[in-house]
Amino acid sequence: MRLLIVTQYFWPEGFSINSVAKSLVENGVEVEVLTCKPNYPSGKVFPGYRAWDFRSEVHKGVCIHRIPFLPRGSGGGRLALNYLSFIVSGLLFAPWMLRNKKYDAIFVYAPSPILQAIPAIFLGWLKGCPVALWVQDLWPESLSATGNVENRLVLKLVERVVRYIYRHTDLLMVQSRAFEAPVRALASRTPIVYYPNSVDDSFAMPVTEEPPPVEGLGAGFIVMFAGNIGAAQAVGVIVAAATLLKENTDIHFVVLGDGNSRASMLKEAQQLGLTNFHLPGRFPMETMPAFMKKASALLVTLADRPIFAATVPNKVQAYMAAGKPIIACLNGEGARLVVEAGAGFATPAEDAKALANTILRLSQLSPEERSKMGENGRRYYQEHFDHGHLVKLLIGHLQSVCETKESAI
Repeated sequence: MRLLIVTQYFWPEGFSINSVAKSLVENGVEVEVLTCKPNYPSGKVFPGYRAWDFRSEVHKGVCIHRIPFLPRGSGGGRLALNYLSFIVSGLLFAPWMLRNKKYDAIFVYAPSPILQAIPAIFLGWLKGCPVALWVQDLWPESLSATGNVENRLVLKLVERVVRYIYRHTDLLMVQSRAFEAPVRALASRTPIVYYPNSVDDSFAMPVTEEPPPVEGLGAGFIVMFAGNIGAAQAVGVIVAAATLLKENTDIHFVVLGDGNSRASMLKEAQQLGLTNFHLPGRFPMETMPAFMKKASALLVTLADRPIFAATVPNKVQAYMAAGKPIIACLNGEGARLVVEAGAGFATPAEDAKALANTILRLSQLSPEERSKMGENGRRYYQEHFDHGHLVKLLIGHLQSVCETKESAI
C-alpha cells in the first residue's frame, strides 16, 4: 500500500501520528507525509527549518514533504492565519510538490484544525484515491470551548465547512466513542468507525535510563502532568490544588510541557510562593517514559466544557501504558475509562478542592495499592489500546476503503 498522510503536525513535534507512521512502515506500507515546518507548541519554527521554503526529508523510513506556512506564534489571530496558511499552501503547492506521485489512499490525522483535511480532499480528487479522516477534535465545538472563536456566525460557517469535509471523505475514524453521534449529525452517510489513540511501544516497556534532572523529582509523592499546557487543559486547577496542599511538604507537582498557558501558570505559582510546584519546561517525547517512571501519580486535566467530556486525551493511553496510578481531573469519556480500568481516581473538571483531596487520598494509600492501579491501567491499555494491534487494524480499515472506492468506479 502506498499511503500519503496529511497532517499539520509531525516529527519532530510530539504527536501520536509519528509512531503510527513508523509502525506502518514496519508493516510494509510505503508512507509519505505532507506537513509544514515544526513549530508546535512554542509557535516558533524549530532550529534548522525555515517557514517559507519547500523541503523534503526522510525520517525512520518516512518521506516527509514540508510546504511553506505561517508559524502559529503566540495564538489569537496569528493562530487563525497559521491554520489558513496550511490550507492555502496545501491547495496551491502540494499538487506540484507531489507531482507524478501515486497513492492508494490518503490518511488525514486531524487534531485541531480539522480544516487541514481540505487540501487532502483536493489531493484525493487529483490522485483518484480515497481519503480517510481520523477525527481527534470536534469542530466547531472545540473553537468555542477554548474561547478562540465566540462569534456565532463564524461558528456556523465553520460548521458548514466541517459538514462539507465529513461528507467528502470516504471514511471517518473517531478517537472517542462519544464522538460518533456529533460526527454522524454532520456526516450524512459517510462510514464512521471507532479508532482510538495509542502511544509508541516505548511507553509500555521497562525503562532503564534516567530522565534529564529537574527540580521536584526527588523524594516524596510526585504528581506529574505531561503535555500541552493550554486553555483546553484548564491547568489553573493544578496551581490551585498545589496551593491547597502547600503545607503537605512531601507532595510535589511537576508539570512537563509547553503551551500558551505556561507563562501565566508560572507567574501565578511564583506570586503564590509555591515551593511544591515545578514547571521545568518541554522535553523530547522519547524522554517521557523515563520521566513517568519517576512519578508517583500521573495527572490529566481538561476544562469543564461539554465538548471535552466527549474527548479522550491521548495522555490517558500514555499514562495507562506507563503503569502508574492516574488522577483524571475531567468529565465524561476520559474519566470513565480511568475508572473502568481501575487505573486511578476521577474528579470533576476544574474542581481544585476535589483534586487536592484525591491527591491526598492517593498519597495515603500503600505502595502495593498504588502499584495495583498501575498494573490495572497497563492491562487495560494492552487489551484496548495496544499500539501494534491498532496499527494492523488501521491497515485493515485503509485496505477496506480502497476496495470500496475501486468497486464504486
